[in-house]
Amino acid sequence: MMGGDLEPCGTDPMTGFFRDGCCRTGAEDRGSHTICAVVTAEFLEHQRMIGNDLSTPMPAYRFPGLVPGDRWCVTARNWLRAYEDGAAAYVVLASTHERALDVVPLSALQEHAVDVPADPGALTD
Repeated sequence: MMGGDLEPCGTDPMTGFFRDGCCRTGAEDRGSHTICAVVTAEFLEHQRMIGNDLSTPMPAYRFPGLVPGDRWCVTARNWLRAYEDGAAAYVVLASTHERALDVVPLSALQEHAVDVPADPGALTD
């Protein structure tokens, strides 16, 4: 995030507006699927309640349906709505596109960040 190289968000299930595992965006991505979220049951329920069912598989759209713990590129607007309602999903900042900042304050994303360093051994120091 923040203009650096975008790390993949998830490939199982395959995520991204372009279904390439990354939260890339472009002119055709009107929803701005730019936030790499680690979804929770609370987030999935919130999304269902606002009309964005992320749990039900939709094979026609290559969408398997999500379960808690899945990583998925969600729209900045829907993530912000969940944040404002107290149901925000966790965020992988290194896999979140900087365009998310057009909609969501950086502080909100950082508040829910769950990034893991490339070398987790550093956590034992």
